[in-house]
Amino acid sequence: MKRILIIDDAATVRMYHRNILQTAGYAVDEAINGMEALEKALQARFDLYLVDVNMPKLDGYGFLRELRSQDVAQAPAIMISTEASADDRKRAYAAGANLYLVKPIQPEQLLASIILLLGDATP
Repeated sequence: MKRILIIDDAATVRMYHRNILQTAGYAVDEAINGMEALEKALQARFDLYLVDVNMPKLDGYGFLRELRSQDVAQAPAIMISTEASADDRKRAYAAGANLYLVKPIQPEQLLASIILLLGDATP
């Protein structure tokens, strides 16, 4: 079973994404900011990261830059934000994101993006 880490400071967003992913058959863990996510990512292997941009302590850009600099198995990351400008997208990709999606995200769009990055329709 593929493992996905949802990183978002909003409980409602984490719950929304968790419901979509668990219904599709993925194992899900959560982190409320980039610091907690980094701790989890260094302790366990995840197949994919869903990363919010704006979070306290360590934002999504900082989390991805730090994760990408670590000597650990790397996994794809989808950055999710309410910010829709070209600059935001550039910053996300420069930090190490594989995809950039703008909230609100429809379940089909999220699952299609995950399947694209994981290369497999089966969780």
